[in-house]
Amino acid sequence: MSKQTGRRRHLAGLTAWDRCAVMGVVNVTPDSFSDGGRFFDTTAAIKHGLDLVAEGADLVDVGGESTRPGATRVDEDEELRRVVPVVRGLASEGVTVSVDTMRASVAEQALAVGAALVNDVSGGLADPRMIPVVADAGAPFVVMHWRGLLEGGNVRGTYTDVVTEVVDELHARVEAVLDGGIAPDRIVVDPGLGFSKDAEHDLVLLAHLDRLLALGHPLLVAASRKRFLGRVLAGRPEATPPPARERDAATAAVSALAAHAGAWAVRVHQVRATADAVRVARAVEGAR
Repeated sequence: MSKQTGRRRHLAGLTAWDRCAVMGVVNVTPDSFSDGGRFFDTTAAIKHGLDLVAEGADLVDVGGESTRPGATRVDEDEELRRVVPVVRGLASEGVTVSVDTMRASVAEQALAVGAALVNDVSGGLADPRMIPVVADAGAPFVVMHWRGLLEGGNVRGTYTDVVTEVVDELHARVEAVLDGGIAPDRIVVDPGLGFSKDAEHDLVLLAHLDRLLALGHPLLVAASRKRFLGRVLAGRPEATPPPARERDAATAAVSALAAHAGAWAVRVHQVRATADAVRVARAVEGAR
């Protein structure tokens, strides 16, 4: 298992932060639900990643394919064209880079130019070559709870007991990843908030992060600007949720809660407020 200090597990091969880490998001896409098109060219994306680090990001997650509900998949060559130069540029500046991809070829080339971590929302299910590629590289790997591509809507978002089912399905996926040769101290788990889940499911999972931590691996929480926060902020079912970029204060609140619960990292679009939130959570821990 991964090294643990207090309640927080650390990931082999990366810095062992004394608090919940902040993973900033760089979407090199024209159609992300949150900031699609804003950082679509290489120069703008690299600058944005460096800005996120200046604002307090500990690592930067670079992705070239939108995973929002209804998004169609980008082709492999285009994803490579978007992602690899940005990863290379940020890594050359000393940034710890995570590559957000479901394709083994993208992960392989990103690792070759300096990526330190692979964040696959499918947990290796979308591409059978992914696990061997990551295992051969000895890289850390994020295993997210995933029930399939979201093309056409929210896929199989039906649960009798969402916490138990997500934990059980993640456990089974982690076992498959271990069998594929990825070391146990290089595995991160992610409950996949918003993926085949409605707002109530997301909130229940956040209320039971201890069950996810009991899997024995570092925990990544990726709640930033997601639909369930819009529903919470709207207040009433019939009210219109605020747009994605108006959910950053709510995101920082989740970051503080996740940090307090013992999450390894939180993945966010707007870094500064979350960087402050996790530091406050760490200060409160230290005062016990």
